[in-house]
Amino acid sequence: MKQETTVLVGISGGVDSAVAACMLVSEGYRVIGLNIRVLDSPESNPTLQPSPLIISNREEFRIPVYTLNLSMRFRENVIGYFQEEYLAARTPNPCIVCNKKIKWAGLLEAADMLNADLVATGHYASASFLDGRYRLHKGRDEKKDQSYFLWMLQQEELSKTILPLGPLRKTEVRELARSYGVPAAEKKESQEICFVPGDDYCRYLEQAIPGLANRVCGGELIDASGKVIGRHRGYPFYTIGQRRGLGASTGEPIYVTNIDPVHNRIHTGKKTDLLSRELTASGMNWIGIDPPTKSFEATARIRYRDTQTPCLVTPLEEGRATISFHSPKSALTAGQAAVIYDDDEVLGGGFITETTH
Repeated sequence: MKQETTVLVGISGGVDSAVAACMLVSEGYRVIGLNIRVLDSPESNPTLQPSPLIISNREEFRIPVYTLNLSMRFRENVIGYFQEEYLAARTPNPCIVCNKKIKWAGLLEAADMLNADLVATGHYASASFLDGRYRLHKGRDEKKDQSYFLWMLQQEELSKTILPLGPLRKTEVRELARSYGVPAAEKKESQEICFVPGDDYCRYLEQAIPGLANRVCGGELIDASGKVIGRHRGYPFYTIGQRRGLGASTGEPIYVTNIDPVHNRIHTGKKTDLLSRELTASGMNWIGIDPPTKSFEATARIRYRDTQTPCLVTPLEEGRATISFHSPKSALTAGQAAVIYDDDEVLGGGFITETTH
């Protein structure tokens, strides 16, 4: 019975998590909130502390909220990963790693401390149970769907997870927030990486890694024929597909097509040079199916705002897979995630390591 089930909800201070909590209260669950802190002074032994956060001005939605300081773990697993990926000439997606290693890990640890039965978040995605497996699905709101960021979740995590906002559109969530008396009902959303001020990752890397700018500046900027057409500020400050800020005048648009960290060299070319049909992904996590042993047809996305594209997925050894698209994709980027779908269901995903034109 819901009245006997305690749900621990991740509370961020935004509208989505507050509405998720209020929805669960309305459905009859016993609800507790958890605010995970990631940018505080690090603590080696994180403990739960009462939080003054209030999710609603209405008494019936006044739930107890706790804080859990995971700043040290965040620095090691998310910020450290972010820096290492750029230094390896890959483009990281820290939100994916944070969801797995910080948000869900923290929620489940705190749930054990607070004797909660389930955990919940305000993500725009859905979960189900079918044919003996927990499954992950896209959110109904195509513009807000966050399933792409959750492909690292596994059966144990999904078995204890509720995603109340999956069936809702953002406009409906705003309306519910007003009806629930949520103070954050009109709060604007932030699209920035939480630890990168102004979303300027280049400046962040320069400040976070002493001496980096001087160490990597002045490398060669190469055109498609191999000719040196200029000098660049350092390979970590560029991404595949980048057009602006290359510092070379060629009479036509050029784009970053390859990054060579060993020789600190940036290769450029035309927009058509960015097209690829195949990638290899590593660290594959399979959610909706058992690890496959043969090729199968699916669709895949190579970035958050990407359109699902038909492809052939071929499993490889050591948790890898190749994804061959039926039509070329632009700017396949090492470090980003390739997420595999069957219609609205997330079958699995992995991190892009190689691309083939």
